[in-house]
This record gives sequence, C-alpha cells and structure tokens, in this order.
Amino acid sequence: MASLADDLISLIGSSCVSVTTEDLATHSTDKWFASNSPEVVVHAESTEDVSKVLRYANEHQIPVTPQGSRVGYVGGAVPLRGGIALSLARMNKIVEINIADGVAVVQPGVITGDLQAAVRELGWFYPPDPASLKECSLGGNIATNAGGPRCLKYGVTRHYVLGLEAVLADGTIVKAGGRCHKNKTGFDLVGIMVGSEGLLGVVTQATLRLIPHPPMRAMLSAGFTTFAEAANAVQRILNAGFLPSALEIADKFTLRAAREYLGESVTPTGDAHLLVEIDGQEDSVKGELLTLAKLVRELGCLSLEEALGEEACERFWKLRREFSYSLRNTGLIKLNEDIVVPRSRLVDLVEFAEALQNECGFPIASFGHAGDGNIHVNIMVPSMDDPEQRARAEDALDKLFRQIIAWDGAITGEHGVGIAKGRWFPEAITAGSRDVHSRLKKALDPHGILNPGKFVA
Repeated sequence: MASLADDLISLIGSSCVSVTTEDLATHSTDKWFASNSPEVVVHAESTEDVSKVLRYANEHQIPVTPQGSRVGYVGGAVPLRGGIALSLARMNKIVEINIADGVAVVQPGVITGDLQAAVRELGWFYPPDPASLKECSLGGNIATNAGGPRCLKYGVTRHYVLGLEAVLADGTIVKAGGRCHKNKTGFDLVGIMVGSEGLLGVVTQATLRLIPHPPMRAMLSAGFTTFAEAANAVQRILNAGFLPSALEIADKFTLRAAREYLGESVTPTGDAHLLVEIDGQEDSVKGELLTLAKLVRELGCLSLEEALGEEACERFWKLRREFSYSLRNTGLIKLNEDIVVPRSRLVDLVEFAEALQNECGFPIASFGHAGDGNIHVNIMVPSMDDPEQRARAEDALDKLFRQIIAWDGAITGEHGVGIAKGRWFPEAITAGSRDVHSRLKKALDPHGILNPGKFVA
C-alpha cells in the first residue's frame, strides 16, 4: 500500500516532499514552546502544488497545517493533528513592483523586510513592520493580520492587501480583490482571509498597496521615572495634535534586561522609556521635532535624545527591536502575550502586571505599541516543563486575559490566537460571533482539514 509521502510524490514530485527526521523536526513547531511532528512535509513551489495537495488531503481527510517562516509566538504553525505540514517558504518571489499602480505582487514566502527594502530603493513604502520583519514572511503576516510599531499612523496588514489568490480546502483556487485601491465588488473575501490563521484557505499570492516613502523622519527617545509619566506623555502628545508614526513604551523590567544585554550606555535612564517617531516632509518634520522635544521636556523626562534622518533613527529602532532579545537573554522562557487595552488603561495594565508578578512569583515585562494600546506582556518563566511552574504560569495567564476581557480589551493584537490563546477565545467574543466563525469554517472547510486543533473547529 502506498504511503502518504508516496502519494504526494506522485502528485508534485519527490523534490517537494520530505520525511527526513530533520525536516519533520523543523516543521513541528514555531517560536512557541509546543511542538508536534507532521507525517510529511510538503515544500510547495506553486499555486498548482498547493491545489493538488489540498484536493488530495480533502478527499482523504488528512490534516494540513500551512506554514510560512514559523516565527509566530502562539503555536499557529504547529501541526497538532500530524498529517501534512505545508510549507510556503519556497514560494518567495516578488512577482512585480509597479510604482505607477502603487502595488507589489508577491508570493507568500517573501520576507517582509526584503519587500520593504526593494520598494524603498524606488522611493516607496510598505509600512507594516513587525519586529521580526527580517525573518517573518508576508504570508504569515497576512494570516495573522500582523502590525508593528507604525500601526498608529499607517494601519495593519489588512489595510495594505488589495488582492489575494488563495486555495480552499478542496483545492479550489480563488482570486479576490485586485490591484485597484478602491474596490467594492461583492463580499470582502480579502478581509475574510486576512487574519484567518490558515483555517479558511492558503494564500498563494498577494497584491499589496504601496505608498510614497516619507522623505524625512525623526525620533525622540525619552527616559521617565515611572511608567505612569511615560503613559501620560503618550496622551499629551496625541492631545497636542500630533499623529506620530510610532509611539512605543517600555517598563522597568524590560529596561533592566536591556541594560544587562546591551549595556548601560545605549539604554535610557529611568524605569520607563518612550520612543516617538514622526515622518513627512523635511521642513515640517524639523519643526515638529522641536515642538515635540519641548513638550516632552516639560512633562518631566529624565533624559531626552533626538534623532533626525534614516541612519540616526535606525539607531533608536535597533534598541527597540533588541528588547525581545534582551528578555530572551535572561535565560527565562518568555510567554509573550500581545494583548490590547483601551489606551486609557495603559497605567492600569502595568499596575495590574506588577501586582500579578508579586502574586505569581514570575517577573513580568511590558513593552509595545502605546499609541494603539497593543502592549506585549511577557511572563518570564524558568521552565514550562516543571509541572508546578507551569501551573503557576497558566494561572497567571488566566488572570491576565480575564482582566483584559473585563476592560473590553483584545486577547491578541497581531500574533493571532493559534494554540496559545485558544482557551480564552470563547470568552473574548460573543456567542453570536463564535457561531459565525463556526459557520464560515464549515462552509469553506467542511472536513476540517485546514490547521485543525486551533481556535475554530
């Protein structure tokens, strides 16, 4: 009797199918701690490959877990039910950059930072910029509706997806949207696919909106005595009529970890850090920088540094992007929860996190996108293999998410639900909304083969 691998080889060729121990191990996990081995790994090289594999899997009711770069934090790419790990990494071509139309056409395996660099050379801009932009793929960004620091001004991935080609569970190839910047023809099928985490279909090509790159940007890096002072500065900046391209905040544990990892000289003083970025035409940016710096000084910052121009600003961004690596350097497991709260709750959130830290006995680091309330709350655990520590960590997570829901917040802003947040999903949305999720899933994937075991059955 032919094996699953043999059948797949007959469909798409031996170079696209693997059952090596190394490949199975690599494709059993992402950056979350959970893992489960697939039976076979498929390295798709075309939309036709994906269609053939899904048609076969649907007929035989074999689980399929779509995968991009596997750098997610919620286990969304873990093949919980085994079956086929469907990697899109080889589909990594930038098919077209058309400045006249303001679009880029890409395959899902293109790395986000590579697209940004390619369009930047032409004076254009693809704004979504998750911290992992040098390693995450655009297909993964679309699957989770990824954001990043610049969402405050520029929005999230969904705002830049004009058109999609996707393959449904039965192998049907669907094209939705297009290359027009406005399009109200039928239902918003693009919107349904963006953020669907591989449960409704597999994206094989995307047409993305590009905008002109701002010719100048500037930044402020400010240290404050307390998080409350930094959070107050966020609101005061917005109330003063500024719309920064980014407003980032970090708490004392994050800063202490950064000082240990990077050194005192490159890390701001105080127990809270505020990073402000503005962009636009050169003269207006220079004027805004002066006004902003004056405002932040008046708000009582301990230290203030200014940066003008690409190179100087990248020095500040390098520090911000190192926060996550600084926390990993502590040797603790980082349970990274990308919760969102109404902006007025920023101080409440950090005070709650400090109380939770005292209660559970684990350090908790909070940093992230203050401008839109999307803060990464990181519970730092020595080991998730130790039953007692894991039980305490899970209890702390329960308390965190229930408080977020009570504040009318969101359990995820950009990482997705995956496995990690699955148990809070029923509480996070209404019964009617859960029913709609289930109906959509059953309509598009009646056998439940796509990314099974996640938050919608």
